[in-house]
Order: sequence, then structure tokens, then C-alpha cells
Amino acid sequence: MTADIKFEAYASETPDAPAPAGVYKPILIVDNMAYVSGHGPNLPDGTQFVGKVGLDVDQEYGKLAARQVGLTILATLKKNLGSLNRIKRVVKVLGMVNAHPDFGTHPYVINGCSELFAEIFGEENGIGVRSAVGMGSLPGRITVEIEAAFELH
Repeated sequence: MTADIKFEAYASETPDAPAPAGVYKPILIVDNMAYVSGHGPNLPDGTQFVGKVGLDVDQEYGKLAARQVGLTILATLKKNLGSLNRIKRVVKVLGMVNAHPDFGTHPYVINGCSELFAEIFGEENGIGVRSAVGMGSLPGRITVEIEAAFELH
């Protein structure tokens, strides 16, 4: 099954690809790489997952937020590439968690995105290198922000 077909199963949960909220490009293609700017956990109704993990929300909420960021990134890729089938592999994911200073399971939260990418692109090509870090705050109090790099066919 192709990445596009797998992604269709998430149509009701996937927001439109967001427009830039500042002076940057949502995606930049250089040679055979697609670099995706930091995305937030946008929902189809225009709202976002908000709150600080370990204070306002728990890690399960954070993991769902990270999954939603993954869907938002996929929406941007699909809009700009025309097809997710152009993705050869996930190269790098940087996950930033809006977290209380005592919170310590940032990788668990970012698994929400990583597990989605593995499902869409397969275990071999959907898992790349990754960092999962905590932040004191994120724009608009969003729960998670993620940027990623992808190799293209």
C-alpha cells in the first residue's frame, strides 16, 4: 500500500496545510531533500492542542498533540509535493515539547509523530534520526512543535 493510500485513512483528522505565520517557507526543497519548518498541532477546525505537558496536560495528551503535528506536516508535504509517494525516507525529526521543568519523558511524547511516520512510510523508511527536547514555552502555548527533513525519490 502506498503512502498516499495510507494517508487517506486520516482525511477526517488532517487539517489543511498551514500558511506561514511569519517570514519563512513551510517547506524548502534542496536537491533531493525536503526540509519542513516547525509545525504545530493544528486540528481541522482551526484550533490547536495547547498546554504545558506535566502542568496543564499529561503525556498522553502530548503524544496525541505530536501525532497531530505529524498529520499537519504530512498535509504540507502532500500540498507541496503533490504526492507523499515522492518521499523516499524520513531523515530527521526534531520534536519540541512545551513542558514543565520537572517533566522528563519528551521522547514518549514525540513518539506520537514518529509512530505515524513509521505507519505511513513503513518501518525502514519512516524512522529517521530524532531529537526530543523540552521547551519553556512554544508559540501560542501549543503543546508540541516539530520540524523534519525528508529524502525524496
